[in-house]
Amino acid sequence: MKRYGLVMMAVIIAAMLISCSSNERTDSEGKIGLALPTQSSERWVKDGENMVKEFEELGYDVDIQYGEDVVENQIDQIENMITQGADLIVIASIDGEALTSVLEMAEASDIPIIAYDRLIMNSEHVSYYATFDNYQVGVLQGQYIEEQLGLNNGEGPFTIELFAGSPDDNNAYFFWDGAMSVLEPYMDEGLLNVKSGQDAFEQGATLRWDGSLAQERMDNILSAHYADTNLDAVYSPYDGISRGIISSLTSVGYGSDNQPLPVITGQDAELSSVKSIIAGEQTQTVFKDTRELARQAVNMADAVLRGEEPEVNDTETYDNGVKVVPSYLIEPISIDKDNYEDILVGSGYFTEEELR
Repeated sequence: MKRYGLVMMAVIIAAMLISCSSNERTDSEGKIGLALPTQSSERWVKDGENMVKEFEELGYDVDIQYGEDVVENQIDQIENMITQGADLIVIASIDGEALTSVLEMAEASDIPIIAYDRLIMNSEHVSYYATFDNYQVGVLQGQYIEEQLGLNNGEGPFTIELFAGSPDDNNAYFFWDGAMSVLEPYMDEGLLNVKSGQDAFEQGATLRWDGSLAQERMDNILSAHYADTNLDAVYSPYDGISRGIISSLTSVGYGSDNQPLPVITGQDAELSSVKSIIAGEQTQTVFKDTRELARQAVNMADAVLRGEEPEVNDTETYDNGVKVVPSYLIEPISIDKDNYEDILVGSGYFTEEELR
């Protein structure tokens, strides 16, 4: 009897533990769809890893999908997330203009949508937006060129060429406008000369942020306008574009003592571009701590699913054509050879070994 009693007690305790464990999972579990643009960009891989980690620590199941920069892929992936019972979907869109119909499908299934870093346009079914201060990104890039060339001290004139981001990404216009708020007055003064004449966003736009397209465009500009003139600066909004530009420049002799590389900006602090900065090739990048952005998006999603109001700090800037989307903006940081170690290594974003 004594042995029987001990066995029964063990069974009861085990049942209680299973019950408690089950209750804990029920209280916190939910299914998150995570739709990101492409794995070909180091930046989006890091974003995905960071968000999956944060969501799983809160007990959520995560279905992460990459569209590989094919709009139809991303639409299909979001549709699958909806039919498979996602409780909430976080979307970094490939084309912010192309998701209206699939978001209506999400709304019909009562699935909230959080736009991640790229604003989703022309839809009322976007609950919140987590991003960086995208206008300030461009301002930091423009100011870096201004300071490096000494434009703010009246130096000049200098030559410059301008590259823009993808026209189907709303952020690209914010980066451009921020940079032009600094650079355009010097262009008007004649201290900055765009020899190609290509000084409008549409002329500098780089579809899907493709570095090979940027390289091809830079090849054409150099051969047509810089055969006997050096280029002093290139405004580039993104590291992948910057690397394409550098490949074009070095192929015609830039990077030597007699013909140094121009000032070249960038964005995202991708590992290969930080190494390029250390090597004296790319000059600057804008660091956007994706760990912090991932944390903010996850906190937003968690609050929504718990019926709470997520934290936002901007309710005016991001109008998607149908509504102003409540947003949380994170401050970007300008990085160059002088401060990369303090900011990137010091924060643990990269290790010294990774940067060798």
